[in-house]
Amino acid sequence: METSDRQLRILDLAREQGKVEVTELSVTFAVAVETIRRDLRTLVERGVLRRVHGGAVAVETAAFESPTGYRAARNVAEKRRIAATAARLLQGAESVFIDEGFTPRLIAEELASATRLTVVTASLPAATALSGNPGITVLLLGGRMRGRTLATVDHWALRMLSELTLDLAYLGANGISREGGLTTPDPAVAAVKQEAVRRSRRRVLVGTHTKFGVSSFCRFAEVADFGTIVTDTGLSATEAHRYEALGPKLIRT
Repeated sequence: METSDRQLRILDLAREQGKVEVTELSVTFAVAVETIRRDLRTLVERGVLRRVHGGAVAVETAAFESPTGYRAARNVAEKRRIAATAARLLQGAESVFIDEGFTPRLIAEELASATRLTVVTASLPAATALSGNPGITVLLLGGRMRGRTLATVDHWALRMLSELTLDLAYLGANGISREGGLTTPDPAVAAVKQEAVRRSRRRVLVGTHTKFGVSSFCRFAEVADFGTIVTDTGLSATEAHRYEALGPKLIRT
């Protein structure tokens, strides 16, 4: 196999699986580990892969998002800790926006026993997690349903959000960067997130350490727009201080 063909296939595998391992790729393509490392370096330099321990993950772009199943299976323990910590930041809020994504869905599960709470969400899984509690009023935003995330987008969702004022918004991001702000691959998703930022009095950003230093296609907010960021201890204390210098309190859990 030609080098360029092998590299394209590695990229395809990374996008299909979420992550590729150096040793597994070496066996798959019957080449030396160092050859695979060179391939990964080339793909990283092109901006389509990002190196992680033992391998690489696909960079999310306007045309590609990592598989939902991969996100739901990766760093689950960290995401559950983040969700539990974020849920404790409710602090008397009575109207809450919950974003699409796996970690926000876990926040919904943490809030499922709350009383006298109104939750606005674009996420069908989040709405479902809250639907069994008669003390919680769930407002599911209308619009086009994205099959990848089971969340609604486009002008119907934006129009409904624009008519609300929310005490608190829990938001996620595909990329969190001091220079690039908060980003996501899909412009329609970015628009919903941006409107939620505008319509909320208080905002909490949630995401694992793997999201930090990453930039995706569409920026929807600045780091300074958030009062609190909740992540895991995989983000170093030094890097956490750099983000706190921009304004938010950063909690590593």
